[in-house]
Amino acid sequence: MEQLVAELNRYNYHYYTLDEPVIADKEYDKLYDELVALERETGVVLPDSPTVRVGGEILKGFDPHRHLSRLWSLDKAQNEDDLYAWNQRVLRLIQDYNTKNPEAEPLPAPAYVVELKYDGLTLNLTYTDGQLVQASTRGNGVVGEAILPQVKTIRSVPLTIPYKDGTIEVQGEGIMNLSVLDAYNKTAAEPLKNARNAAAGALRNLNPQVTAQRKLSAFFYNVGYSDDAAFTNHQEMMEFLRSNHFKVNPYITYFDTIEEVRAELHRVQEQRPSLDYLIDGAVVKITDMRTREVLGYTDKFPRWAVAFKFEAEETTTVLESVNWEVGRTGKITPVARVEAVELAGVTVQNCTLNNVGDIERKNLKHALGARVFIRRSNDVIPEILGRVPDEEDGEEIVYPTECPACGYTLEMRGAHLFCNNKLNCKPQIVARLAHFASRDAMDIETFSVMTAEQLHGELNVHEPSDLYALAFEQLVGLNRFGEKKANNLLEALNKSKTRDLAAFLFALGIPNTGKTTTRALADHFGTLDGVMQASAEELIAIPDVGDIVADSIVTYFADPVNRASIDRMLELGVQPQAVEKPAPVSEDSFFYGKTVVLTGTLHLMTRDEATEKLEACGAKVTGSVSKKTDLVVAGEKAGSKLAKAEQLGIPVITDENELVRLLNEALGTD
Repeated sequence: MEQLVAELNRYNYHYYTLDEPVIADKEYDKLYDELVALERETGVVLPDSPTVRVGGEILKGFDPHRHLSRLWSLDKAQNEDDLYAWNQRVLRLIQDYNTKNPEAEPLPAPAYVVELKYDGLTLNLTYTDGQLVQASTRGNGVVGEAILPQVKTIRSVPLTIPYKDGTIEVQGEGIMNLSVLDAYNKTAAEPLKNARNAAAGALRNLNPQVTAQRKLSAFFYNVGYSDDAAFTNHQEMMEFLRSNHFKVNPYITYFDTIEEVRAELHRVQEQRPSLDYLIDGAVVKITDMRTREVLGYTDKFPRWAVAFKFEAEETTTVLESVNWEVGRTGKITPVARVEAVELAGVTVQNCTLNNVGDIERKNLKHALGARVFIRRSNDVIPEILGRVPDEEDGEEIVYPTECPACGYTLEMRGAHLFCNNKLNCKPQIVARLAHFASRDAMDIETFSVMTAEQLHGELNVHEPSDLYALAFEQLVGLNRFGEKKANNLLEALNKSKTRDLAAFLFALGIPNTGKTTTRALADHFGTLDGVMQASAEELIAIPDVGDIVADSIVTYFADPVNRASIDRMLELGVQPQAVEKPAPVSEDSFFYGKTVVLTGTLHLMTRDEATEKLEACGAKVTGSVSKKTDLVVAGEKAGSKLAKAEQLGIPVITDENELVRLLNEALGTD
């Protein structure tokens, strides 16, 4: 077991920390399963076993943890003038020390390091004799919250390290990569708003299994305390962290002048959109450790470091009103209207409010007309973070008790209000019809939200099966429907009857399932009947299908109304097609075994078609560019992903005809 643990942890280190896999996933899984079997047989789990990373029992609360050394905040430079002012203070302090201490070795001229300032949650890890014994949040800098079970789920955090000489504390930042957030939200029952909140919420969740599901990562940048280890400069400390298997961001640059630092800060800001994680600035530090010791600290900040803040993605404005919108599943979502304000280059008027609980938690219940903080992240609709401190109460946000669309009594389920009148609530019906006909679902050409509204309002179309019962005589008599438009819609409906099974399952709108899940269901069971008859146990056996998703699928197909609608569609000629698995491709194929990223607009095929063909060629298609990427396919208007590929020296295909030629060659098609 000790040999297996050591071997698996070595593979984890290469995969999650170095981004350099040295073993195939299948081989890793075989060793991991062997370890799990031994643990089950013996009842013993070694403290550094990779099996502890899946999360354990739910905690009752967080215990306080007193740090061995204080975790300091950083003074902020909002612009170049602030940066130069900080540097002048550093130069003056160095000169004062050298003047007043002629007998001591003079402090050297300052040299600088620039690091990224991550937008996540600060972590403080404690190791004793090489073993991870505690992990905590920053807290107030002196006392934080102990979150060891949660941090153990982060695979880039070493459970043991080579350094065995006593106790050390290491600081870093827990983050959720943007590509991981995107993948998580595709199948999540409750999509996450942004990567920063996702990481912080996971690490402060009392259920470590929730933390594990978020697949967090972490970068480390400081040794705050050590019984024995000492460093003469920042470079030595970074090398110590790397040699002890901590994940250190490769983006660390060193300079001799503040002018070089200034230029580097501009470069970082330009590259910010291409990063796979959030940053809100960069940190500038003096590299010499003796100089740091002499410069010391104010009451709040180290004098030898400063945080250079990038363009604000947070601001304040006035909350004017809250509207309640009805979604496809009947969920009632509050949307805030705010006084128009410029934020990160755009004019913001609408903001996200997730649910009633979100309003209460953010102290917004009596905030109409009051000033609030808003934040824009990842180019999505901004969210309200909370009310500005000391702001007086405004008018009350009144929670609806009846559906704003149909008047049906609302039900509180979990944190959300729901309208259960799914058969007669117009917004739900229209949204379900539009989703059913959408491109990733049944792909019914010429169908739009306006079409759904018109068919519902004038022909009483309530559910997807009603669409396949439509007749030419009904359509041609509608407003703005001539013979051509009626025939086009009927032709599109007929064409959609033989969509593949994955598209049909996605079109049904099964709660908590997205395209990835419905594709997995189609591939696993092969037939619609197989999916409808599947038990929860059979569903959970499919990768990425957990208890909640499995229960949603079983519940959906157990509903007699849903089954009746599906049966009617089948009677009207809908025949979901199982996708035939392509013949195995040769390992000599150009794409076989390659990790490929698609970016930009393709014209000879859709992105989904390109993905399907690449996967048929044995490639793995991912959403973000990293060291593990083997190839980037760049269509028209390719942006940051192409820039990052060029920066990392990754091969790029920019000629779509060349892509088609290579795919046809690999698949043996014309």
